[in-house]
Amino acid sequence: MKKIGILFGMENSFPTALIQRINSMNKGCLAEAVHISQVLQGMQNDYHVIVDRISHDVPFYRAYLKTAALAGTAVLNNPFWNSADEKFFNNSLAHHLHIPVPKTALLPSFQRPPDTGPTSFRNLSYPMDWQEIFNYTGFPAYLKPFSGGGWKHVYRIETENQFFETYGQTHQLVMMLQEEILFDAYFRCYVIGGKQVHTMHYDPRLPHAERYHAHYDVDKRLLKTVAQYAVTLNEYLGYDVNSVEFAVKDGIPYAIDFCNPVPDADLQSVGASNFEWIVNTTAEFAIEKALVHAPGKDNLTWGKYMQHAVLQQPLRGEI
Repeated sequence: MKKIGILFGMENSFPTALIQRINSMNKGCLAEAVHISQVLQGMQNDYHVIVDRISHDVPFYRAYLKTAALAGTAVLNNPFWNSADEKFFNNSLAHHLHIPVPKTALLPSFQRPPDTGPTSFRNLSYPMDWQEIFNYTGFPAYLKPFSGGGWKHVYRIETENQFFETYGQTHQLVMMLQEEILFDAYFRCYVIGGKQVHTMHYDPRLPHAERYHAHYDVDKRLLKTVAQYAVTLNEYLGYDVNSVEFAVKDGIPYAIDFCNPVPDADLQSVGASNFEWIVNTTAEFAIEKALVHAPGKDNLTWGKYMQHAVLQQPLRGEI
C-alpha cells in the first residue's frame, strides 16, 4: 500500500476532501494527515508522496520535507526550489521566454539588513537612478515584496512622492516596483502536474468571496494562449502545483503572479465546481506520483531552468 501524506495548517476543506478522495479511489494508496513526532538526520520516511500546503510559512516543516526528499519521498512541490524561488527572478525568466510580463524593477530594502553596515553596500549606487526606474515602470505602479504572497505589503502607487513615502515604510523588505496593467479580463489558472490546466475567470478588484464570480467574453484562442503560457512557466520553474494569474490588456495576456506554491483551494473561496476540479486532479496526480515512486531515488520535480534547458526556443503565443 502506497502512503500519501498531506501536510497542512489552518486549511480545513481542501486537505480533508483530498484525503477522502484519494482513499475513495481504491488505487492502492492510503492518504492521511502527516504526523511528525521527531526529525533526525538521515531518518527514513514511510511516505511515498507528501502534498505540502504549509512549509512556505513554517521553516521547520521545510527542513523536514527536504530530509524526507533525501529519503526518496516525492514532495509536491519541490521544497528545495521553494527555498530559492522568488517573484523577480520568475518575472525575468518569463521575459526571456517571451511571455509578456509587466515592466518590473528590483529595489534594495529601505533599511539595511541586520548585521550589515554602509560598507556592505559599497557596490550599490545610492541614491539609485530613481527617475530612470520611474520612466521604465510608469505610474500608476505597484510596490510589492520581491518574494512572498497573500497580498501582504502590496501598495498601489500613483506619484513619485507617494512612492518615497510608502517605500520608507517597508523597512527591511526587498521590494520591486511593477507597472500596473489596466486589464480588460483577468484569469487565474490552476496548474497541476505541470500539464493539467484549469482556467478560472477572476477579478482581484472584488471582495475575496466574489472574485471567482467574474465572467469575461473572450476569444477561445486567447484562452488557449493563456493555458499554453501557464504550462510553459510551470515546465521551466518545476512546480507540481501552482496558480498563474494573467491580466489581459488589448488582447495581450500579461503574467502577473505565478509563484504560488500553495494556491487557494478553499471551498468557500473558489466555489464548488472549481473545488471539485482541484481536489480530483490533485488526488489523481498524487496517486500517479505514488505509483511510479522509485525507492532510494530522487523523486522530486526539477524544472527545465534547473536542467540547463532554458531559453533554447522562444515561446510564441497564438492570439
